[in-house]
Amino acid sequence: MNVVLIGYRGTGKSTVGKMVASRLGRTMVSTDAEVVKRAGQSIPEIVAQHGWDYFRDLESQVCRDMAHEDGLVIDTGGGAILRPENVDRLKTAGTIFWLTASVETIMKRIGRDTQRPSLTGTKSFIDEVQDVLRERTPKYEAAADHVIATDGRPIVQIADEILARL
Repeated sequence: MNVVLIGYRGTGKSTVGKMVASRLGRTMVSTDAEVVKRAGQSIPEIVAQHGWDYFRDLESQVCRDMAHEDGLVIDTGGGAILRPENVDRLKTAGTIFWLTASVETIMKRIGRDTQRPSLTGTKSFIDEVQDVLRERTPKYEAAADHVIATDGRPIVQIADEILARL
């Protein structure tokens, strides 16, 4: 059984995932990192050259492949839940934890991130985060087995909560 972390970027999936994997003696894998590895390009390069649909197709392939693995901690990209087949595969293969954070916390954590291109291309950063969260929240809720708020909490406390719920 895998531990699957979902949520918007900046909610702590990568950092918490590393700690959970370490404490469980498991391998942590990132769907975004795997997409980059397979494409041989950064995410901004993939999106600029091929578009978001191509990126999402690669992401779906990665989710499918990871669903066949066991004993992983999987850090998903924030949009992995946009395709129902990704959610179905990941849910079948593991327990899904939705990590949440306020818009303010997300802004502090990812305000200088250059590795993810704009999702809308036309809005201010804060408007984009708010709009994307509004769109994705029902999908995160539907996918999650457990919801864990990360605002103002130490990483160890969040990892402890995930481990307790397993």
